[in-house]
Amino acid sequence: MLNIILFGAPGAGKGTQSDLLVKKYNLTHISTGDLLRKEIADGTPLGLRIKDIMASGNLVSDDIVVEMIDKAIANDTNGILFDGFPRNVAQARTLDELLAKHGRSLTCLVSLDVPREELIRRMLERAKTSGRSDDNETTIKNRLVEYENKTLPVANYYEQQGKHIKINGFGRIEEISANIIDAIDKL
Repeated sequence: MLNIILFGAPGAGKGTQSDLLVKKYNLTHISTGDLLRKEIADGTPLGLRIKDIMASGNLVSDDIVVEMIDKAIANDTNGILFDGFPRNVAQARTLDELLAKHGRSLTCLVSLDVPREELIRRMLERAKTSGRSDDNETTIKNRLVEYENKTLPVANYYEQQGKHIKINGFGRIEEISANIIDAIDKL
């Protein structure tokens, strides 16, 4: 059973690639961003707190995210594609523990490597159609700093375990997908 983290900076193409991988390998897609936005859309008290945190470009607390992830792992029977989690090394350790608790382990972390200027361009372009309040230049730059300082070390954590696969995330969608699938199929 595959359990994969799709990893990269905001705007790296995780959402696009995750859709393709979910279909290819019949995985359950766990996107923390989607889970968090659903809470916001439902107007729950938690959703209102999350909305304020996300609008400022900051990360939602680990305890909120971990609770949602544990529930999703417990309900899964196909294998999982994690998109947007873990966002820091503490969450990576927690994910390893949650997977073990459910008799699983992580297969690999696939990171999409995209130059910073391209990330900003993509997110500004996405802002034109997404309606997401967190897609403006100031917030985008803050999110990238947060990613570089807090999230990027996760790749090193899984590199030390021999589970990190680095993929060039700049190019045609189909080419990037083919490179990801080729790397996963070689495992």
